[in-house]
Amino acid sequence: MEALAAALAAGLLLVLAAAPAGADTDSADAAALGNLYSSWNSPSQLTGWSAGGGGDPCGAAWQGVTCSGAGVTEIKLPGIGLNGSLGYELSNLFSLNTLDLSNNNLNGSIPYQLPPNLTYLNLAGNNFSGNLPYSIKDMASIEYLNLSHNSLSSQMGDLFGNLSSLSELDVSFNTLTGDLPNSIGSLSNLSSLFMQNNQFTGSVNVLRGLSSALTTLNIANNNFSGWIPKELNSIPDLTLGGNSFANGPAPPPPPFMPPPPQRPRNRPKHSQGQGDAPKGSESPTIQSDKKQGLGTGPLVGIIAGSIVAVLCVLLLLVCCMRNVRRRKDDASSESKDFVGPLTVNIERGSSREIPEHSVENTSTATVKLPTPEKMTPERVYGKNGSMRKTKVPITATPYTVASLQVATNSFCQDSLLGEGSLGRVYKADFPNGKVLAVKKIDSAALSLQEEDNFLEAVSSMSRLRHPNIVPLTGYCVEHGQRLLVYEYIGNGTLHDILHFSDEMSRKLTWNIRVRIALGTARALEYLHEVCLPSVVHRNFKSSNILLDEEHNPHLSDCGLAALTPNTERQVSTEVFGSFGYSAPEFAMSGIYTVKSDVYSFGVVMLELLTGRKPLDSSRERSEQSLVRWATPQLHDIDALAKMVDPALNGMYPAKSLSRFADIIALCVQPEPEFRPPMSEVVQQLVRLMQRASIVRRQSGEELGFSYRAPEREGDVRDISF
Repeated sequence: MEALAAALAAGLLLVLAAAPAGADTDSADAAALGNLYSSWNSPSQLTGWSAGGGGDPCGAAWQGVTCSGAGVTEIKLPGIGLNGSLGYELSNLFSLNTLDLSNNNLNGSIPYQLPPNLTYLNLAGNNFSGNLPYSIKDMASIEYLNLSHNSLSSQMGDLFGNLSSLSELDVSFNTLTGDLPNSIGSLSNLSSLFMQNNQFTGSVNVLRGLSSALTTLNIANNNFSGWIPKELNSIPDLTLGGNSFANGPAPPPPPFMPPPPQRPRNRPKHSQGQGDAPKGSESPTIQSDKKQGLGTGPLVGIIAGSIVAVLCVLLLLVCCMRNVRRRKDDASSESKDFVGPLTVNIERGSSREIPEHSVENTSTATVKLPTPEKMTPERVYGKNGSMRKTKVPITATPYTVASLQVATNSFCQDSLLGEGSLGRVYKADFPNGKVLAVKKIDSAALSLQEEDNFLEAVSSMSRLRHPNIVPLTGYCVEHGQRLLVYEYIGNGTLHDILHFSDEMSRKLTWNIRVRIALGTARALEYLHEVCLPSVVHRNFKSSNILLDEEHNPHLSDCGLAALTPNTERQVSTEVFGSFGYSAPEFAMSGIYTVKSDVYSFGVVMLELLTGRKPLDSSRERSEQSLVRWATPQLHDIDALAKMVDPALNGMYPAKSLSRFADIIALCVQPEPEFRPPMSEVVQQLVRLMQRASIVRRQSGEELGFSYRAPEREGDVRDISF
């Protein structure tokens, strides 16, 4: 036994000696910081930092970086002149609790995916633009949030319902607009709130419930109106100037029906009528009233009381009629001026709109669109070349046919990027050096009615904003032409990389494939659960997922379903969906819902797992349909290992593979009601990545390395020492 133990120990030492020196930092954290360094244009003032994922922030003591074990816990780099953006991999920093990049020159929008476990975030004093990222609502541990002195705009959104630990919030000195979101009223631990020097409007009634905890409130220099709630006067450090508040104390609530005047049971002697009745006897008085009529005093009192009551009733009726008329006018004006997704449902689980002065503890709020006065008429040419005007809120840039012809070299074959159900996509090189993608809509794919609704669809698509969605940047509607201009993503589609390029598919490691699934899941979550009404993609497939140079996914063709016939009609799969991706209910009835998108997402996950096409006629008959072949094997560990894409070369964690397969099985269930919403899919994929990160750190902390070895052919297991 001693000899055997000695041999095992010697073997272990040989393995340790032969293994390369392992980095102290978790690989995902190192890659995220390398991406940050590249996004900052590789600043020379950062000592120790390097681009890519090959650096070791913890072991090499990168400037401003603090670690615990293998995880990066703090990044503090205030005021050192950083330029650039925040990159796309911050969400992979699961151990990060402090991020301070204040007083630099960072720009662009704040990424949608922020580190999920932050307790301290300070991005003040930069040049960030856009709106507040939606992922703030999931940062349940955040205690300090400072986004002041930037160029943030638009409305805040109802992001604060889950932030019960937040004690200081500073969004001052931006250009934020709109009413305060109702969820601010749920910040029970908030002690300091700074919102001065913005363009907020409406009342501040939502802040009444915070007065007991707040010690500092500054909302100066906005466009707030209405009455100042008396509860705010108890805040020690209160600054309200530079608004349009009403003067004086808030008025009491209006009265309803006043009580009717009642005759006193014991009237004074001077109002008893002609004669005074004996004390304790009322009968003679009543009889006298009946015979001789009421005296002047009581008669005047009754008449006056009746008049007051009638006037109050009339006043209430007039107010009610005015309110009803105003609501009707508002509703009609909104229905005329706004098209597409009218509101954004920030809190899940409810889709009803909340009035402007609703109760403060309401959990759902709506995000209004730009005001009608900002909408300018656009020139639109009909099929016959005649010009007409339409009024829709389009944020995309209008292009002329001539400019797009020049940029695409007259839509020549050399500029062709691909072809979809609605038309071809061309690469457009503009004289200013900008490169975009132009989708030329085939007029045969649209009916006349759908062409008339083209601008409404453009309006909706131009307002879709998510880092995993290809943004619509422009459009053209001249002389019967219908063209859409998108941001150009130059690394190809997921479909082409998986199925037509062995070299590129080998670069899609397991972690990258999980990250692609998570990014596209977040895009669908945004369409289904953030946009209101929900946006159904209806053509979700791997060829509509574009990858950038860092393999971040970008979902294309979002909102194009508005240009195609209604889901209630029986339609061809040539227009909606694609063979192999379509859910069973669509194939049977032609009806497509958000749950049909979930099914298609499950098929794409199967592509990522197996490297196979959804339909492949070159395979034997039992394996031609990917879903039918793979679904029965998803819960068989041995069969699952044999299904994995050979391009992965066995490099994947078995537990992560099993959890990935579990998510697929939920998404491709035949019954749509049993498929999960995309928010649950996102949560499952985030947990999968978090567990994988924790396992890597634990195994790295013990003896610095781990490797995977097959227990038997086709079966892969994680073995950690």
